[in-house]
Amino acid sequence: MNSKLKTRKKKKKEKSRAREWTENLIWAIAIALILRAFVVQAYRIPSSSMEDTLLAGDFLLAEKITYRFRDPHQREIIIFEYPLNPSKDFVKRCIATGGQTVYIKDKVVFVDGKPFDDPPYVKYTDPHILISELSPRDNMSPKKIPPGKFFVMGDNRDNSYDSRFWGPLDKKYIKGSPMFIYFSWAEDPSAPKVSLSNPISWVTSFFYNLVHFPWRVRWTRIGRIIH
Repeated sequence: MNSKLKTRKKKKKEKSRAREWTENLIWAIAIALILRAFVVQAYRIPSSSMEDTLLAGDFLLAEKITYRFRDPHQREIIIFEYPLNPSKDFVKRCIATGGQTVYIKDKVVFVDGKPFDDPPYVKYTDPHILISELSPRDNMSPKKIPPGKFFVMGDNRDNSYDSRFWGPLDKKYIKGSPMFIYFSWAEDPSAPKVSLSNPISWVTSFFYNLVHFPWRVRWTRIGRIIH
């Protein structure tokens, strides 16, 4: 009889532990989803449009609270849904806000008639200047930004698809503000390509990256505050 009681108690205890573990897991997932939706979210920079402020392969942690209470200010970097395809996230710098007028003359950006003060890492890679008839990249006629909208540009000015091409950004698309870089992974042209049809390529890629890990991580960028 004692043996049966002990067995029942043991099973009951095991069920209690399993239930407790399951409940804790559910709560952890729920809290993580809430934080991701309303507080913080991780992002990866996929392109060079914000070089040299942000590099392809930078992993960012962004907060999603600030712009619920105020609009972005000039010079701030924002993360937003690409208006023409909201499934994609873009990262750009706010150049002008509602009510301001923007124009570009020979690559120089003017806001309300004054040259925009470029942040330190803004760069131009193409020495050629395109006329406005060919592209708004280097020369753009004056545009007054409507209320509730923002003119955004990438810091890599000659290689950024931004408000010069698709117009001012509506605030409803803004998701957050990047805070700092928590990891940075440099591209390696020699790295083996991964193919879904070739399972061995996954193994090859894993061991290649494992061996080259110390050299591919941009250690000096980790922890860098974004501004």
